[in-house]
Amino acid sequence: MPLQLVEPVWHERLLERTILKCRRATLDLYDILPNERQPRRGPKSDVELQRQIEANGGVFEPLLVEPHPEHDGKYRIVDGDRRWTNSKVLVEVEKKEQYRKLPVEITDHTLTDEERLRVWIYIHRQRKEWDAKEKEMVACSLTDMVGRVTAASILGVSVREVDKLVDIYQLSEKLTNLREPGASITWAREIKNLNRKLLTPEVVDAVVKKVNDHEITNSKDVRKLRHVLRDPVARADFLSDRGTVEGSLLKVQSAAPPRAKGLLGDLEELNESIRKYPWSDLSSLRGQQEVLNKLDEVEKTIRELKRTLS
Repeated sequence: MPLQLVEPVWHERLLERTILKCRRATLDLYDILPNERQPRRGPKSDVELQRQIEANGGVFEPLLVEPHPEHDGKYRIVDGDRRWTNSKVLVEVEKKEQYRKLPVEITDHTLTDEERLRVWIYIHRQRKEWDAKEKEMVACSLTDMVGRVTAASILGVSVREVDKLVDIYQLSEKLTNLREPGASITWAREIKNLNRKLLTPEVVDAVVKKVNDHEITNSKDVRKLRHVLRDPVARADFLSDRGTVEGSLLKVQSAAPPRAKGLLGDLEELNESIRKYPWSDLSSLRGQQEVLNKLDEVEKTIRELKRTLS
């Protein structure tokens, strides 16, 4: 009786605007090759993921792969690089051969670069795997691969937003001596929130150096630079080798005009005192009759004063 070949069962997988025709299979670890142009950068070995693979008796979620364009009989990863990498660690380092067989979904054709990127980003968004640095990192990778305009289209944001994400990522890569390396993106975002006109290359270099040297230790210090950098004297002091945020801030305060004397000075002080209260504190006083009565009293006094001086 002649051998009957079983036709592969194909199914359609809708991934946002991309429809993939796929079939399920099991492949040997070494018949699968990683994608060198995958957007995610950095190390992919993960002890926790290796434990999950062992607990499940293998990879649970199939890898998405495509026919390799250069190697017959081989497949290239579209999504699942971390699962493949950590299975490889278990096989090669831990000598656990049972993890060589991997469940996969194979596309019916090799994807275009744009199809591959759109699919990868859609899958990762659905899994909510955009960690603290992921969006900026992917924007930077996409810009290198396909340019700013296509990167913006794939990410679903404006070109200006892509430029901002790339700037933040590139700045975060310069912050290399933090107590928590994962916090570099938070620092970069805070620095980039400063006024662009104030954030000259010289200022950026100074801030990066002082953060790496632990002379700037929290986000409040970065926000204080809004006042420092607007004042020429304070700015020059900050940019010096020995300049500190607090020391430079004193230069701003000392350069401020002296407060007026008499009634005018008292009114200025009253205005500043009220403005210093955070809105969160003021909101907690809402509806308190004692406070409202006092405001009525102050308002009446100011109204009489204004009538007298008019």
